[in-house]
Amino acid sequence: MAAIVVLFCTLIFSSLSFFGNALSSNYYDKTCPNAEEAITNAVKNAINNDQTVPAALLRMHFHDCFIRGCDASVLLKSVGKNTAEKDGPPNISLHAFYVIDNAKKAVEDLCPGVVSCADILALAARDAVALSGGPTWDVPKGRLDGRVSKATETRSLPAPTFNISQLQQSFSQRGLSMKDLVALSGGHTLGFSHCSSFQSRIHNFNATFDVDPTMHPAFAASLKSICPLHNKAKNADQSLLTTTKTKALVSKFASSQEAFADAFVKSMIKMSSLNGGQEVRLDCKVVN
Repeated sequence: MAAIVVLFCTLIFSSLSFFGNALSSNYYDKTCPNAEEAITNAVKNAINNDQTVPAALLRMHFHDCFIRGCDASVLLKSVGKNTAEKDGPPNISLHAFYVIDNAKKAVEDLCPGVVSCADILALAARDAVALSGGPTWDVPKGRLDGRVSKATETRSLPAPTFNISQLQQSFSQRGLSMKDLVALSGGHTLGFSHCSSFQSRIHNFNATFDVDPTMHPAFAASLKSICPLHNKAKNADQSLLTTTKTKALVSKFASSQEAFADAFVKSMIKMSSLNGGQEVRLDCKVVN
């Protein structure tokens, strides 16, 4: 008699949460032991040719995790009538996707169908920081790749115009603390802020003030010299200095590289452990 194959499918409903024990730093030790080396080499090669790659990969990972969790949905292309995350307004400026493509190809050559794109992106972001002279850390692995990607959902990403209350709400909705907010904001040291991100705060702020009165006058003057009205300079956020708690953290991290590195690593691991968004996932097992 032929074997009877029974397919058990369990519907798993998940909101934005943490993978928790589902992730492991040695997840691929037996199935793809050289995966991390292959990913690191791909990132290193890209950085050698383009110094903007580290900031791009770190930002890409952040934008991925803040929408539906760290599921690589930011990598998916728009298809048919569906506009994907990568084509949403906040993500138009994301770049260096080719680095993930190259890393994926290298890993697939070693062990086809084993390592998720979500894990590759998380590892590439870590490598981007480490290869730029920042701290390194063991990345917990075992993320699943998402199949849903909607540009409309990118509206929930924290905007560069957010004040501290809005930033805190955005992070707390994802289980991230005020300390995580300040530490992860330190990731911007890898890149730069466009003048357009804060232009409205240093020129013609409102009918009463030309400059946002919450900004330190000297800092505002410095920004105005770098970003004059109607200028498009790119070599130039102060929201973290508007509360006592965040200002104290900024000062602490600015005065101690060790304190910042420790907090940044912990917050990166925490953020990169955000579980896939509000969707239905099929977990199917075949039993003979």
